[in-house]
Amino acid sequence: MISSPNSSTESVVSELFDQSALSELAGRLVEAAKRAGADDADAVAVRGVSQGVEVRDGRVEESERSEGDDVGLRVLVGRRQATVSTNDVGGDNVAKLAERAVAMARVAPEDRYVGLADPSLLAQNFPDLDLLDRVMPSTAELERRAVEAEAAGLAVKGVTKSGGASASTGISGMVLVTSTGFHGSYLRSSQGISMMAIVGDGTGMERDYDFSSALHGSDLMSPASIGRSAGERAVARANPRKVATCKVPVVFDPRVAGSLVGHVVSAANGAAIARKTSFLKDRLGQQLFAKGIRIVDDPLRMRGLRSQSFDAEGVATKKLAVIDDGVLTSWLLDSATARELGLTTTGHAHRGVSSSPSPGSYNLHLEAGELTPRELIADVEQGFYVTDLIGSGVNGVTGDYSRGASGFWIENGEITYPVSEITIAGHLIEMFKSLTPANDLAFRYGTNAPTVRIEGLTVGGL
Repeated sequence: MISSPNSSTESVVSELFDQSALSELAGRLVEAAKRAGADDADAVAVRGVSQGVEVRDGRVEESERSEGDDVGLRVLVGRRQATVSTNDVGGDNVAKLAERAVAMARVAPEDRYVGLADPSLLAQNFPDLDLLDRVMPSTAELERRAVEAEAAGLAVKGVTKSGGASASTGISGMVLVTSTGFHGSYLRSSQGISMMAIVGDGTGMERDYDFSSALHGSDLMSPASIGRSAGERAVARANPRKVATCKVPVVFDPRVAGSLVGHVVSAANGAAIARKTSFLKDRLGQQLFAKGIRIVDDPLRMRGLRSQSFDAEGVATKKLAVIDDGVLTSWLLDSATARELGLTTTGHAHRGVSSSPSPGSYNLHLEAGELTPRELIADVEQGFYVTDLIGSGVNGVTGDYSRGASGFWIENGEITYPVSEITIAGHLIEMFKSLTPANDLAFRYGTNAPTVRIEGLTVGGL
């Protein structure tokens, strides 16, 4: 809750939720651009507020707060485009910004694919997705959460020290106004708790963490459960072994299984398809996974971490199964990449104040399967259960996959001892074919997946 009943403090907090001034500013920018000679224009105003507290050994180590509004203007003169941004729009700066943007656009190279979104695709309805928690935790409350999480982690038997704990809160939002008549806005809140626990010391030191993030404070995991989980994870990793290089089933913990979903969707991004830099560029409509597998992007999920009812061009968003019954059904498109590919935007435009739109995802998840995690590994004689991935050794052009990893060895269907300094390698196309999801899907992150099993990956060890 807000730490002080002082009415001026409450007024400041209330002002953070009021986007009327940003809406008015974005509208003035678009009008100024048209007066300056733009054929079309759109303006985005972005609000960002964040506050965080970090503690170590029960004491506050750092407390930070940032707050600011930024605006960006995109103008089109024929098929030429320019984007400018600022956080200073006092006095006659609106007119100057618009004139500068139009001057830049007139000397920019032509691009036949640029342009605002088709007006018929613009959002008309703005459903309440329950994105905003109006009760912001005070600095004292953030400190209490972080201290409680750290204490719970240190209380786990075997934990030798804390790597620190933190708690945070924030607000982010966007206003979009276009010269074609669209006017939309949203605000979302965020809260988070994390803790890192350490076991051992020197070269024998191991560490692990846990965290919880949500839009609403009531959806957060408790600080004590976060700390306890971090401590238990760290203790389980103590005294890891090495394993010999072999080819075995690899099981991905839900915390890392979402990365596989990310690889699919990154390769299905329309920008990569247009540039021909994706290993999926010729596979639209093909069976990539077993029947029954679905990967869904859902921007309209209630309280979703990345939910919004319109994209950065004002296009209405909608739920999309990128993989449906194992088949690759769609690219993720904004208007420009859709025009280049001869398709229609899927409402996946994202942008900042200083950039033009580009495709991106919202709330991704791999749908759950039927087997429990225990049943998923029951027949594995020798295998690897991954809990952490290291590095970014995935080639989006070829589909080659190689990641550093740590986790636990599986023997005769049981998770046994910890292992570290492992490399897992394969090819994403072959990995997709053998992917089997468990039934333990939970929505904790922006990209979510259940426990996942993949056959025959090369595990590089000794």
